[in-house]
Amino acid sequence: MSKWNSAAEWQQLCDGSACPICVRGQPLDIIVELHASWLTMPERAPMVGYVCLVSRVHAVDLHNLTLTQSAAFMQDAHRVSSALSAVTGSVKLNYEIHGNTLPHLHMHFFPRYAGDPFEGRAIEPSRIAQPVYERGQFAALKKELVQALGAVSA
Repeated sequence: MSKWNSAAEWQQLCDGSACPICVRGQPLDIIVELHASWLTMPERAPMVGYVCLVSRVHAVDLHNLTLTQSAAFMQDAHRVSSALSAVTGSVKLNYEIHGNTLPHLHMHFFPRYAGDPFEGRAIEPSRIAQPVYERGQFAALKKELVQALGAVSA
């Protein structure tokens, strides 16, 4: 059932008072802090190299940010896109902004590879049951990405 079905619950998520990111003060799995966002990288992921960029400012949609805030968020997205592409060697990056279940602005980055499980179609993260990383691969990729971003791990 969608959280949209409870107007009160949805409103609390949207205004930030019940947003788990805002309540906790930050998202989980942060690897770097950027100018306007946090970059998260969970080891349990749908694709090798999957990351999520989370706005430091609580907003439901991009247009809820000021022009300065949205420009800063998109500059962070550009920076992540460049580094992630270089580090993963992916043939394409897919970007997704939804907020249907967690209305705190965030952007998913899905590296796409020749022969990946979703080649030729949209990614369906819930269909990935087993780990996507080989032993030691996640830590190495995370370190390489942090270095490519020129940042210090969070």
